[in-house]
Amino acid sequence: MMKNYTLRLETPDDYRTVEELTRDAFWDVFKPGCDEHLILHRLRAHADFIPELSVVALDGGTIAGHAAYSRAAIVQKDGARFPIIILGPLSVLPAYQKQGVGSALLRHTLARAKETGFAGCAVCGWPDYYPRFGFERARKYAVTDAAGESPDHLMILPLAVNALPAGTLAESEVFYSVTPEALKAFDKTFPPREKHRRPGQLV
Repeated sequence: MMKNYTLRLETPDDYRTVEELTRDAFWDVFKPGCDEHLILHRLRAHADFIPELSVVALDGGTIAGHAAYSRAAIVQKDGARFPIIILGPLSVLPAYQKQGVGSALLRHTLARAKETGFAGCAVCGWPDYYPRFGFERARKYAVTDAAGESPDHLMILPLAVNALPAGTLAESEVFYSVTPEALKAFDKTFPPREKHRRPGQLV
């Protein structure tokens, strides 16, 4: 039987706990260590952050997961920008993974995004996970990344009736702002943790 989680908006009092959660969720997944916790930290202070979609999932008094969204755009050939949103980081504590936390967060926040009037949502993530929530390969909509490619992990979900235009996905500058020096300094504020090279890491 699937557990029911309490979903609510993230508050400033949650910030540090959610950053620790994000660090635990992504550590050694895509590369040795991770930088998603610093991205989230910076994203909250940026105009692209969407606080009304920043939601935590609680199991009793434990924050088990968190979903964050930010403003993005599909840039068309003529330079016109079609506003959409992008999901991420989506974080679940390792002890709660595969227990419905991510699903609860996604269904709740995507429904709220649709009600709020956002036209579409992009995600860069596991291609065998997000389609169950309606995401499709971005190539179906002729949407590419900055390199002009449309890999399997780039997916998009229309949230409005009007079709999404073809073009290049432009994410918030925050996703490209992390330097090794900044990450090292930020990680010093967390408990020390060893990095590992794992099979399947992207870098």
